Amino acid sequence: MQALQLFEKFKKIPAGRKLFSLAVCQTAPYFSSIHPTIEELKPNYVRVFIKKRRSVENHLKTVHAIAMCNMAELAGGLMTDASIPKGARWIPAGMTVVYVKKATTDLIAVANGDSIDWSTEGNIIVPVSVTDTQNNVVFTAQITMNIKQPKA
Repeated sequence: MQALQLFEKFKKIPAGRKLFSLAVCQTAPYFSSIHPTIEELKPNYVRVFIKKRRSVENHLKTVHAIAMCNMAELAGGLMTDASIPKGARWIPAGMTVVYVKKATTDLIAVANGDSIDWSTEGNIIVPVSVTDTQNNVVFTAQITMNIKQPKA
């Protein structure tokens, strides 16, 4: 829940979403490899943007599959963190992905947890969809998150 509280503070200042995104990348440095911007974060929902740039491209000049995995894990993790009950903990336990089509533009990853019961203990599936600038789905992920509920 700390990420959600920080996002709420940052989004009120100029360039706050970008500053928040940089702070997240300081906490988990590997995410900085995709230069993400967290555009929206609330319980059950997150939207992450990445710009198609040389540093995330493959040999075909499309966004690399692992860059999309990275943005999906970022989206799914932030959404999980913002959605679980206070005192609960989480860790990714696996991810299944589908590369739907070549990603030739900037991308948006959306994690939507409206159908998830966050009071569950154990593994839950967090869905993430990545779309291009024409709103075509280019990638999907099902991220298994292991949730530990707080001790009563």
